[in-house]
Amino acid sequence: MAVRIYGNREIKTLPGEATRPTSARVREALFNIWQGRILGCRWLDLCAGSGAMGAEALCRGASEVVGIEKFACGLPGGDGKLAKGGEKRSSNLRVHQGDVVQQMKQMAAGPQFDCIYFDPPYAGNLYDLVLPLLADCLSLHGEAAVEYSRAHWQAERTPENLVIVKEKRYGSTYLIFLRRQIACDGR
Repeated sequence: MAVRIYGNREIKTLPGEATRPTSARVREALFNIWQGRILGCRWLDLCAGSGAMGAEALCRGASEVVGIEKFACGLPGGDGKLAKGGEKRSSNLRVHQGDVVQQMKQMAAGPQFDCIYFDPPYAGNLYDLVLPLLADCLSLHGEAAVEYSRAHWQAERTPENLVIVKEKRYGSTYLIFLRRQIACDGR
């Protein structure tokens, strides 16, 4: 399958069910909601899959995109093949192949991200493992968008270090927008 992104660029997706590209409707809605955040932002794409979300963020002016994907990723700048635990780079794009939880723990010590997009396999157990780590990777005024299905996860399970900003529904797909919980002393 191929996915078309902003500017009519095509990205090839992996065959089979290993990656499930975000629908064009949800992708367009997210970029409309975040249109004022994208230009110059640092973008983290968790469970990057085909790489369409990160590629579109680059096309719309993100200064840097970092993708994490367990399987090979179709982001531009390479053939989509990485050695296990490898990294693919271009001038403003890095793709890490490996476990999203381990990669996030390592990234928490580095520069934080303005926008984080998280679209895991719905039936996996990644929501409860990854969401508590989001706050450590978000910049002070950064925002995360999490795609999910109500059949596999509930917004009520959001960790205490994050606050729900808004929730949108697109058919059976939901997007929840989260920010860091800011302590009363501003930390």
